[in-house]
Amino acid sequence: MIKVKYNVFTIGHSTHSIEKFIDLLHQHKITAVCDVRSIPYSQYTPQFNREPLQQELARRKITYVYLGKELGARSENPHCYRDGQVQFDQLAKEPLFLKGLNRLRKGMQRYRIALLCAEKDPLMCHRTILVCRNLRTKDIEIHHILEDGTLEHHAEAEKRLMALHKLEPDMFYSEQRCLEDAYDKQAQKIAYIDQEQKACK
Repeated sequence: MIKVKYNVFTIGHSTHSIEKFIDLLHQHKITAVCDVRSIPYSQYTPQFNREPLQQELARRKITYVYLGKELGARSENPHCYRDGQVQFDQLAKEPLFLKGLNRLRKGMQRYRIALLCAEKDPLMCHRTILVCRNLRTKDIEIHHILEDGTLEHHAEAEKRLMALHKLEPDMFYSEQRCLEDAYDKQAQKIAYIDQEQKACK
């Protein structure tokens, strides 16, 4: 039996107040936040703009690391797009993305990390459908911090993902294939679309 070596968490800031957000981090003993937003700014939730968030986390003794360039849902490489939409399978092969995953793995050795993005439901966010899909290994335990503070194990999130797309394994359709197809369908549903690039097609 393989012993789990590391834990990693994900969290969506949603429309939380900064106080509520910090409470959620403290509740789960998070010591570092890795921001995987491609654009870490929002006019609707300015409390989570990169600079004020970094300052607030530092005040609470929580390390902030920006990994949106490495692990964000957008890409500067045109080969990662098809008809204007990011293709997660291509993005996951990019050297920069792989570098980001390695930074995460190294960080887990020192910190209790939460991957930060905006969406409250982990299934609606690339932090799960792109990053966690490619981060999951037998020695990494992944948990999603939900809006009410409860934890959803990644295996349970994957069951929800298959149910969301009404996919069920059977004798001809393995559970692993079913799961990968569910990931692919959700990626197509949520992946970033560059409207200008799409209009040029």
